[in-house]
Amino acid sequence: MPESLEDLVELLDLEMIDVDLYRGRQPQTALQRVFGGQVLGQALAAAGQTVDDGRIVHSLHAYFLRGGDTTVPIIYRVEGTRDGGSFSSRRVVASQHGKPIFYMSTSFQKPEPGLDHQEPIPADVVPPEEAPTLSSVLEAQSGRAAADWDREWSALDVRLAGVTGRQFWIRAAGKLPDEPALHACVLAYASDLTLLGASLLPHGIVLGDRRIQPASLDHALWFHREFRADEWLLYDQTSPSASGARGFATGRLFTEDGRLVASVAQEGLIRPIGLDLSK
Repeated sequence: MPESLEDLVELLDLEMIDVDLYRGRQPQTALQRVFGGQVLGQALAAAGQTVDDGRIVHSLHAYFLRGGDTTVPIIYRVEGTRDGGSFSSRRVVASQHGKPIFYMSTSFQKPEPGLDHQEPIPADVVPPEEAPTLSSVLEAQSGRAAADWDREWSALDVRLAGVTGRQFWIRAAGKLPDEPALHACVLAYASDLTLLGASLLPHGIVLGDRRIQPASLDHALWFHREFRADEWLLYDQTSPSASGARGFATGRLFTEDGRLVASVAQEGLIRPIGLDLSK
């Protein structure tokens, strides 16, 4: 994965190879398949390049079709499905080896005033300055050195915000340019990092357990309010259901001062491959 925030920004800077056709490069990684957040972020970056300035993303809905190959670039084709007076819709297909690996529909809106309400930020979370890093928590759970986890996820600063393992503080590990579209792409990248694990926690299992075959199946993200991805966001997660070897989880992202800036929903594969289900 990107070894620094600068590498992540470069990863999201796609090469335009033709009209509505883009190529995304791959980072060095020990992962066996492309991280889903990378495809989300790159697909959103591709779609955003085809939309008029002044329109900002407000939602995306995506399906992961095949595991991505980490050794070759990903090609993103953008279809301009509609440009209306207030909204622009795009469809993105990501492909490798001549086959689609990912579909995404996304919508952009011209900012306008309207009614405003939100749920409050959860109480009793550990402040980010006092919270343990995700790499140290994973080291304790898996036995794999924290430095190994840091090498894969060093573009992000992620910390455990609650004892349940369902709340995390998350931000880019450094300063980002003042480009809202880039901040949205970085948040899309980060939104896939811990969410699938929420559906394993009720069963006393952590993501990375070799008795489970995990994979993101679909992913939806709604952007509610302005934010910066290089400032702390509380990622509050829960899993309403797991069944049929699939886990469903939702998440809410709040700024430190309590503004709800995004909501996430995801269903993922959590197939037991070495787990005794009779217990």
